[in-house]
Amino acid sequence: MPIIEDIHAFSDDMTSWRRSLHAYPEIAFEEHRTSAFVAEMLVGFGFDVHRGLAGTGVVGTLTTGDGPAIGLRADMDALPIDEVADVADVPHRSQRAGHMHACGHDGHTAMLLGAARYLAASRRFRGTVHVIFQPAEENEGGGRVMVEEGLFDRFPVEAVYGLHNWPGMPAGHFAVGDGPMMASCDSFEIAVSGHGCHGAMPHYGTDVVVAAAAMVGALQTIVTRRRDPVDPAVLSVTQIHAGDTWNVIPATAVLRGTVRCFRAETQDLIESAIRSIAKGTAEAHGCSADVAYRRQYPATVNTPEEARKAALAAVRVVGREKVVLNPPPTMGSEDFSFMLQAVPGCYVWLGAGRGAETPTLHSPRYDFNDSILPVGASYWASLAETILA
Repeated sequence: MPIIEDIHAFSDDMTSWRRSLHAYPEIAFEEHRTSAFVAEMLVGFGFDVHRGLAGTGVVGTLTTGDGPAIGLRADMDALPIDEVADVADVPHRSQRAGHMHACGHDGHTAMLLGAARYLAASRRFRGTVHVIFQPAEENEGGGRVMVEEGLFDRFPVEAVYGLHNWPGMPAGHFAVGDGPMMASCDSFEIAVSGHGCHGAMPHYGTDVVVAAAAMVGALQTIVTRRRDPVDPAVLSVTQIHAGDTWNVIPATAVLRGTVRCFRAETQDLIESAIRSIAKGTAEAHGCSADVAYRRQYPATVNTPEEARKAALAAVRVVGREKVVLNPPPTMGSEDFSFMLQAVPGCYVWLGAGRGAETPTLHSPRYDFNDSILPVGASYWASLAETILA
């Protein structure tokens, strides 16, 4: 089954929806306009619509008879980024300063709406489809909030499925993995305290800047020397803040960073090692250290049977040669992971690349590739018709 002809016939409508969403982006938990647009469209298609989970979440339900239930999820939120685009190239560029759909969630929303329109009209499945439009994927864990507020209690499913556009893959290709697809996301902050003094007289104080600098190097030994080298992990110090002027050694310094891995045991090891290294390094320099460690998103891990079904649906749309099985996972993270912790499911990547010059996700120049809208919508429809045959 190639791209569904009935879906291809309204590709221009999906493009219009996507570009309207792109022009008016809304960040985490502020997706009021987007939520209202999605709910209105779903009602028009004939779905029963529930609003309010995680504040701006929308769930549309379509039942065609006795049968299992599945969930199809799209994220709706944008990022706090200023778009960099010439209006001649992107006439639908963001109309809101400091807000931008730099990750393609506008496209995710439009594709799932397209699938909902087709499924409501064709009804070539038996069972229930819940289309889940989630707020606040970026940094704020809207998926976690929806689960905590009873998403799968109100809308029970046998499995849930997610999708993300992937500019690093050719447009129209899919990647489906059995097991980890994306890493966990943890953050840490180390506050180093000492005694400030004149920069010309360092022996009168304890230098938190030197201590912080030593910590940066020491923390890297966690990944290179304390962890099994075949167990992937990344630890990056991304911020160092200390001092206000040229000739004063400050009394405090702050380091912040991120940790990515795939196993809870590795998270435990890294957190413990950060705490011990920070404490020991600080003490060696006559300072003290306070560590705050936050586990934000768990790893995104697909279940085998659901990955098999997702791959079959993708093959039916684009052909076997365009479906990559078990790709190397990425150290990026996703809050769809909270849904996968609650029920079985699968998360796939849909290629969106336009060539070597395609901007990356989260780039201020990123714009979703509208040519894949009918591909993604057909995948969602194929998945529903495959599972609920």
